[in-house]
Amino acid sequence: MQRDLADPSGKAGAFFGRRHGKKLRKEQAESLSGLFPKLALDCQKPVVPQQVFATPYQNYWLEIGFGGGEHLLRNAQAHPEIGHFGCEPFINGLAKLVAAIGRTGLDNIRLHDDDAVELLGQLPDASLDRIYLLYPDPWPKRRHHKRRFVSEATLAEFARVLKPQGLFCFASDIDHYVGWTLARLLKSPHFDWLADTAADWKQPWAGWESTRYEAKALREGRVPSYITARRRGPERLFDHRD
Repeated sequence: MQRDLADPSGKAGAFFGRRHGKKLRKEQAESLSGLFPKLALDCQKPVVPQQVFATPYQNYWLEIGFGGGEHLLRNAQAHPEIGHFGCEPFINGLAKLVAAIGRTGLDNIRLHDDDAVELLGQLPDASLDRIYLLYPDPWPKRRHHKRRFVSEATLAEFARVLKPQGLFCFASDIDHYVGWTLARLLKSPHFDWLADTAADWKQPWAGWESTRYEAKALREGRVPSYITARRRGPERLFDHRD
């Protein structure tokens, strides 16, 4: 059953912002027209991970808002035994990743070029092992806080699609968005924050390689924070017969 994560204004979805930037390079444009249709997920119907790839995987990871795709690409290369999903509405970032997939020949990545809530709503219960949300738009003005991707509704949806003990990994260089996210995680009945000391959320998870957004933050003097939360279980959150 598809779930509506409409924001408080009544607008369905959670994506706000531009979809196009500068003109695409030739390789990127050709990759979008040639390769992307083979990688694109059809979110107009249920997306069953085991049916998406030619060979089913045991585990599946999702990255929301992958930007230029550097982190997603490295994960897919480092973990060929895992199926990787990515969502990115910004066409230039999508084109950059699709071109890189074409060069590397990877076949364990599938992509959605629109709002991530569309994909989340079509995924079955307990179908993912990990969700990454890295350096999302912080929407710093108070009147725009409702546009932030992290909310009680999206955390509940993360909990629905994550397997018990699955991980939600969040990174940001904006302190008040880190606090916003942590406050909602601590209130959630579905997640445990995996930090034993105050220093833990300043250390990235194992295997982390910096993204271009993080490099920019460090150049500008902002300190990144990393939050890892584990999905509790094995209670059933929703009944899709409703």
